[in-house]
Amino acid sequence: MDFPGFTQTDFNVFSIPGLDSRMEALKTSIRPKLESLGSYFSEELSVLTGEEMFPHVAKHARRTVNPPNDTWVAFSNNKRGYKQHPHFQIGLWGSHLFIWYAVIYEAPNKAAVGASLADNLSYIRKNIPGDFVWSVDHTKPDAVKMKELSDDQLIHWFERLQSVKKSEILCGYHLPREEAVQLSGADLINLFQDVFVKLVPIYQMS
Repeated sequence: MDFPGFTQTDFNVFSIPGLDSRMEALKTSIRPKLESLGSYFSEELSVLTGEEMFPHVAKHARRTVNPPNDTWVAFSNNKRGYKQHPHFQIGLWGSHLFIWYAVIYEAPNKAAVGASLADNLSYIRKNIPGDFVWSVDHTKPDAVKMKELSDDQLIHWFERLQSVKKSEILCGYHLPREEAVQLSGADLINLFQDVFVKLVPIYQMS
């Protein structure tokens, strides 16, 4: 795949004031790259998961005032959408690039996912690298590294996924913008592939 990578200009989109100006820059600078990644990794993830995966590039269509602070392409096994399903994402905040496995609050099967994750804690602890990160809110840029989380904290999050309506769980990798802009497109493709390989077993628990 001939991918150009991400530049400082891409990350700077999120500091442009105003909805219309930021959206125009996002559509021009970032969205074509996300669409390209969507085409490529929908096929790669279809092979890795054994399910047909479809790309969904964020359109931010419901926004009328506040400009988006992040953007992404998501991958799910549903052609019509991804929010109600366990899915994968590649995207950007102004501060970093992210690669996620995600179950967000719209997913109706969160309780079953949370129970499965809890049952497989030992596998997760053994196979998810310490520099991978976890989050419980996809609308915030913060995340906690695996090596900084106790088993009790992970279990708490997995149990919360089973009982709290608005709960979420995300696992993946963050790459600071300073490092992301230094990598070639080919290096980034390899990184995305490597992260997805490690996340697919968690997805299959879902």
